[in-house]
Amino acid sequence: MSWGAVLEAARPERTGTVSEVLGLGAEVRGLRAAVGDLLSLGERPGVAAEVVATGPQGLRVMPLGAVSGLTAGAPVRASGGPLRVPVGPALLGRVLDGLGRPIDGRGPLEAPRVVLDNEPPSAMDRARIDVPLSLGVRAIDALNTVGRGQRLGLFAGSGVGKSSLLSMIARGTEAEVSVIALVGERGREVREFLEDDLGPEGLARSVVVVSTSDQPAMARLRAAFTATRIAESFRDEGAHAILMMDSLTRVAMAQREIGLSAGEPPATRGYPPSTFSVLARLLERAGTGATGSVTGLYTVLVDGDDHNEPIADAARSILDGHIVLDRALALTGHHPAIDVLGSVSRVAGKITTAEQRRLATTLRTVLAARREARDLIDIGAYQPGANKRVDAAVAHERRIAEFLTQSLDETCHAPDAWRRLEQLVTTFGDIS
Repeated sequence: MSWGAVLEAARPERTGTVSEVLGLGAEVRGLRAAVGDLLSLGERPGVAAEVVATGPQGLRVMPLGAVSGLTAGAPVRASGGPLRVPVGPALLGRVLDGLGRPIDGRGPLEAPRVVLDNEPPSAMDRARIDVPLSLGVRAIDALNTVGRGQRLGLFAGSGVGKSSLLSMIARGTEAEVSVIALVGERGREVREFLEDDLGPEGLARSVVVVSTSDQPAMARLRAAFTATRIAESFRDEGAHAILMMDSLTRVAMAQREIGLSAGEPPATRGYPPSTFSVLARLLERAGTGATGSVTGLYTVLVDGDDHNEPIADAARSILDGHIVLDRALALTGHHPAIDVLGSVSRVAGKITTAEQRRLATTLRTVLAARREARDLIDIGAYQPGANKRVDAAVAHERRIAEFLTQSLDETCHAPDAWRRLEQLVTTFGDIS
């Protein structure tokens, strides 16, 4: 045993007591600790909890596990610092909980551990986004091209296909490493995602972090930051990773529970101010670094299909683009239900060629003309020949739909998507 280990074992244990257990949190007195430090509540082994606020009356903590049986007067022990999570190649193929502990039954992890919090790359140190990244979905790769290191949101109401689209990307992406965070989702869907959507081959190059909807708010929030920290570690080694988080809205809801329990005042639709600062801090940690990159894909559940609700609006203002899924398209069997005209990639113009931009713009103008003339077409009042772009949209409606739709188990890489788009646009003829 090293002298460092001996000194650590001989260090006096700092203790306090639980003074109150109320709602989602607890009050601790008689112990000094900083915001972010981990404590252990109750008799050994105790319940892990994180300090979320301090004041003259003591510490406000949020448990990371169930608090049943915890009483006022229970002992509290300091852990000596903040949460640390495992990182590195040893995590590939593993499934972890929100605190970085393996839950796949494959034994303990032998991996270095780092502090969870990390600073995002400096604005001046970030490499420019100049390389496209194929996600395996035609409607995205050709019409809303994503760059390596970009941060993209998938916006939709409940049941429109966000998770299904994310599973298509998990199988079809060209990224070297995938880090997948399932935050606040149904426990039933975890094994289905691992076995059916991801599969053994996809899992072998992925790290999956899971925190289901029944777990405490702090565990759900920490799952998002754990997955981000793991992705950052691959970027720091020069790898190009993709971080997929389902969903960002559940992360915001977890922070809302924590903030309100800590005494913050509710602001926009009940979200305390800290919610929006946490979202910005989380999203800014993805992106390019000096060498590697983290491409971030975040699903956003829009409340009541309102794309201007607070979380959607805040996320859209931070992200580098958004893919909008439309319920009306989903109801007609159009999958993935991507609203091409309502979606945008803010870096597509910098990572595509002039010819690729021409092809994408041509299809977009045809779709826009069809949307403008929809009412006339539906009532039979449109006269063929009045608009060449509408004529092309009506004449090639089936081929356009075949290009934009894709089955869940189909992967179409970018070169094939561009080839098919060129063939489609060529059939339009002169529509200028």
